Amino acid sequence: MAAQILIVEDEMLVAMELECILEDIGHEPVGIAPDLKTAEQFSALPLDLALVDLNLRDGLTGPEIGKRLGERGVTVLFITANPRILGDGVAGAVGVLTKPTDETTVRAAVGYALKVRSGEGEARPPRALRVFA
Repeated sequence: MAAQILIVEDEMLVAMELECILEDIGHEPVGIAPDLKTAEQFSALPLDLALVDLNLRDGLTGPEIGKRLGERGVTVLFITANPRILGDGVAGAVGVLTKPTDETTVRAAVGYALKVRSGEGEARPPRALRVFA
């Protein structure tokens, strides 16, 4: 079943690549949000997962976006060049991938995050994903 996934990323080439990867594996990217204000507009949609960068067009707002989406029941997967900023994690977030990453890793991490969301058996995280407790 196709998941509804929001991409929170201000670098358009990166966002478009993520969008293509998601479509290739059968999911539905609902949009690209380059900042907090835009992410808030998408948050009213029935989202399953959000791929969230930390440093966006409006500054270091990714952790706040992840927190707000998590509070609304959206599973969050951070993708950032600065994973240490997240410390032990953010409520509602599965984990973090470090940029740069590759298509295979993104596919595996998205699959893992959606399995965790559905409570599906014992999902094993990809090695490149730092899972939050």
